[in-house]
Amino acid sequence: MTAVLSTRADLARTVAESLIGDSGNRWKHTAGVAARAAELAGRLGLDPDVLVTAAWLHDIGYAEPIALTGFHPLDGAVHLSAEGWPARIAGLVAYHSGARFVGAARGLAAEMSAFPDERSLMADALTYADQTVGPSGLRVDTETRYAEMLLRQGPCSWNARVGAARRPHLRAVTARVEHSLAA
Repeated sequence: MTAVLSTRADLARTVAESLIGDSGNRWKHTAGVAARAAELAGRLGLDPDVLVTAAWLHDIGYAEPIALTGFHPLDGAVHLSAEGWPARIAGLVAYHSGARFVGAARGLAAEMSAFPDERSLMADALTYADQTVGPSGLRVDTETRYAEMLLRQGPCSWNARVGAARRPHLRAVTARVEHSLAA
């Protein structure tokens, strides 16, 4: 019997699983981010279908069949757009976790500008979910996550190169979300 998909988030999970479901920690991380997003949506009064959908899809750009530029937020957004997903979802994927800084440094700002950068609580919640789930899918604090990412990617990585701008951005996102959660 085939399961009936009831929400866009259900479809997003299926798409993500088809693209990165066999990627070990990448899949564990993605599932953890989606679970965290579902929790945050309720606590922050956000549309859970939008936030959880974006969470399931945020790392699909790592999938080799859709990797065009090697920059996963952009590659994921391009794929989603080509597949007819809403511009808002593609934009959330394109700009998650301070991707605008890395995209600009890599000379991809023009390509990124094809997607909406909403800079909203919804976008902050997606970034917060991503930055509070480690590679194995377990919850971590944002500073631990940032340090782990730099260690894994190395001191010459694009994320390290833009750290002077990206790290304060991620800290500001964390502060905004945690303030909203406490209110």
